[in-house]
Amino acid sequence: MKHFFVVGNPIEHSLSPKLHNYWLKNNNIQASYEKKLLRKENIKDLFSEIRANNISGVNVTLPFKKLVIPLVDDLTSIAKEAQSVNTIYKLNGKVIGDNTDVGGFQTALEKIKYKYKDKKVLILGAGGVVPSIIIALKRLMVGEIFISNRTKDNADLLKKKFTNLNIIDWGKLCDFDIIINATSIGLNNDNGIKLDNLKNPSGKLFYDLIYNPSKTQFLLDGEKSGALVENGKLMFIHQAQLAFQIWHGIKPLVDDKTIKLLEND
Repeated sequence: MKHFFVVGNPIEHSLSPKLHNYWLKNNNIQASYEKKLLRKENIKDLFSEIRANNISGVNVTLPFKKLVIPLVDDLTSIAKEAQSVNTIYKLNGKVIGDNTDVGGFQTALEKIKYKYKDKKVLILGAGGVVPSIIIALKRLMVGEIFISNRTKDNADLLKKKFTNLNIIDWGKLCDFDIIINATSIGLNNDNGIKLDNLKNPSGKLFYDLIYNPSKTQFLLDGEKSGALVENGKLMFIHQAQLAFQIWHGIKPLVDDKTIKLLEND
């Protein structure tokens, strides 16, 4: 039986096993999928298990999406462009690093009834998933993209890759149409995002990549101000769908039942 894992730190919040095991059962695939707490000093051990064929595939979440890159043999074109890996598998004896975050985020946004073209976007955070978010936003033909990060140096590194990015100081919110939280703030219902300076929140889109809890304080504040709010559940589902297809050659069904499967967590 093949074994698959999602690795990260923290990892307790991950609903990946629930979703992937649901699809495995529905498609009569004999395999297991579990979550695994990973520490930086154990990354090489993980790859040893992959190379020994003890692990057939891995999903990678924060903070390892960049850290695993030197350990794979090849990157797919989209993973190379994003410099971010969230899906690992073996092909012809080589360990491949792939990225399904771009496609997952783009599909999720397309399913939200909001006009993205030429909209002004602020991304909070500059971590491993952010390049994937930027690529997807460019595909959707948004307008200006701004980055704000608590550590400005990390934001500056992103600007070297995406030269038309705009960098603003952390905590300075101006007039944006879409605000995307790509930080870990909110995983424990803490709140370090102040929205006091945001002009006319009504009609704007507040998007949080976090999906568990379903409404972080960031989204609750946005909802209270009259904004459209959306968590990262659909992105999570659609990036998982793409990873499942890569591993098993089957594109699993995403329907209301799939979405409701995760609602009680």
